[in-house]
Amino acid sequence: MPAYEQFGQIVYFAAFQDHCSFFPGSKAILKKFSKELRSFDASGGTIRFTADKPLPASLIRPIVKTRIAENDEKAMKKA
Repeated sequence: MPAYEQFGQIVYFAAFQDHCSFFPGSKAILKKFSKELRSFDASGGTIRFTADKPLPASLIRPIVKTRIAENDEKAMKKA
């Protein structure tokens, strides 16, 4: 699966026959963005969507920024 990394995995994604999946790499993300994700199938660390109902960039951006902040914080604690 393709992934973006910075001090560890940030997010990754995959395409399947009947849907696509976006993996934010943190179950805490699903809780934090639960209101925004309520119209998507989101569970177990996975956000599922279809080409007919894509995950909006306006939601992906804050998820990625939050994940970067989480990874930065972990890296600073290790240093």
